[in-house]
Amino acid sequence: MRKALTIGCLARTAGVNVETVRYYQRVGLIREPRKPPSGYRVYPPEMVDRIKFIKRAQPLGFSLQEIADLLELGDGHCADVRVRAEEKRAQIQQQITDLTALKTTLDGLITACQSENDTAYCPIVESLAGKQA
Repeated sequence: MRKALTIGCLARTAGVNVETVRYYQRVGLIREPRKPPSGYRVYPPEMVDRIKFIKRAQPLGFSLQEIADLLELGDGHCADVRVRAEEKRAQIQQQITDLTALKTTLDGLITACQSENDTAYCPIVESLAGKQA
């Protein structure tokens, strides 16, 4: 059984800084414990796992609100969590498609610009100004 942690120890153990813990408290991802007469709030050891969950979910593209929803669902709701993950995957796939189209457009503009010889006409500037397609 692990012992309760102060905010500094919690942050170190979870691999974040104290301000991250405080931010997660402000946005409602973790609860701030009551302040005892001794003056130091102590966090249950399970809070380390919660913070690590949050930090692992962020690079997967989940927003803090989506992470809060996942935490609320918790264990025992695998089908619901899977649906959320599938929705996130579809959203990421759409972003990849959009970024690929954007890259193709920029590639075309860069190629057009390379074919010009420092004339007064710049295909990229003209395109961004809405004068060229």
